[in-house]
Amino acid sequence: YERTCRYFSRKTNSVVVSVGYRLAPKHPYPTQFEDCLTATIHFMRNAQDYGVDPSRIIICGDSSGGTITAAVAQALVNRRDLPKLRAQILIYPFLQCVDFNLPSYQQNKGVPILLKERTLALGLKYLNKDTSVMEGVFKGCHVPEDLQLKYQKWVNPDYIPHEFKTRGYKPSIKHPVSEELYALAKSMFDPVFAPLIAEDSVIARLPEAFILTCEFDVLRDDGLLYKKRLEDHGIKVTWCHLQEGFHGTV
Repeated sequence: YERTCRYFSRKTNSVVVSVGYRLAPKHPYPTQFEDCLTATIHFMRNAQDYGVDPSRIIICGDSSGGTITAAVAQALVNRRDLPKLRAQILIYPFLQCVDFNLPSYQQNKGVPILLKERTLALGLKYLNKDTSVMEGVFKGCHVPEDLQLKYQKWVNPDYIPHEFKTRGYKPSIKHPVSEELYALAKSMFDPVFAPLIAEDSVIARLPEAFILTCEFDVLRDDGLLYKKRLEDHGIKVTWCHLQEGFHGTV
């Protein structure tokens, strides 16, 4: 990432701080989020030591770094002791694990590098969960009915614009809920892991966002749904969609 960070710094005439957060599985979740939050708070408190205006701090990440960026932005909304974040930049972020049958998951399930199965396998390993639950999670058996009702306001294929369904999409079949599977997968509904399902009271206070999505990426629709949630709360979103892009394109 050093070349990418140097490029950002040069092109935007900005100070770029890259957080070397500790990695899973050696350091279990949510160490990664906590490291990034700690580093962000430290930087915000000491921005002037780096020649930075504290009112112009932007956080940024790609892929799982985009997840952490969204989670850190959410964690800071109620902090009165810190300057407000200027913006958040989310580059093809992973944002939810309620529905693995959104149009982008169906269309791009076999597109390298982030295959549909690999996405869930990595997520489960990150949470230190056994990958034997994958089949049930893909079918949606891990989401109890009360949570299905709650989350469908935010995670819903109906909110994906029609032009993103033209490469093919079949509404998913409803499967019976497994309480056992829910008990195993419960941590997947923590907004730190899945920022798209944070409460409205948090979403409404987030800073302006830049969201990048790629057409050939299972995570495309996570970005589209988060864009809609932010915009529904009047938050300005700059959206860039790479028609020929794929996960890891940066």
